[in-house]
Amino acid sequence: YATFLTVMLLSQNAMGENLIEQAIRTVGADILFMRHALAPGIGDPKNFLLSDCDTQRNLNDEGKKHAIKIGIVLAKAKIKIDKILSSQWCRCYDTALLMEIGDVEIFPGLNSFYQRHTEKEEILRKLRTYLKEKPSESLNLMVTHQVVISAITGIYVKSGEFVAYNSKTGKSRSFSLASEYM
Repeated sequence: YATFLTVMLLSQNAMGENLIEQAIRTVGADILFMRHALAPGIGDPKNFLLSDCDTQRNLNDEGKKHAIKIGIVLAKAKIKIDKILSSQWCRCYDTALLMEIGDVEIFPGLNSFYQRHTEKEEILRKLRTYLKEKPSESLNLMVTHQVVISAITGIYVKSGEFVAYNSKTGKSRSFSLASEYM
């Protein structure tokens, strides 16, 4: 039984590597958009302050474990991520930190505009400018919100899911690593 379990875990990791590489290769991705890990609820509380995590919808224990497991799968895949950027929201930044795959930079162009805490047009202008100016040969991981990912790619993703995106052609492909660590 232990041998069977080991073989299953190894094949799951191999499938995870292939899934990531395939998504990147299929669209020539230079961006991996990731929606933050599980933070139950919708939007943020009425007393929301960007500078105070206690006033935000945050990762729960399952979401924290989710982020750690995604980081393990990404690390084993040996995908060279040149830069990791995160929304200022604590659930995004915490997701990026818990993955432990590199230094994380805050980038306001990934902030949510769902409840109008920020201006949609300003956020998307910052993000589009970044995407236009970044070198296409570098791969960036961007931990953000569903509304931002959907606005750029037209794809809806669940918590912890990804969109491989080519910032020059607009081609994109969604993928999930959930089967790789569940």
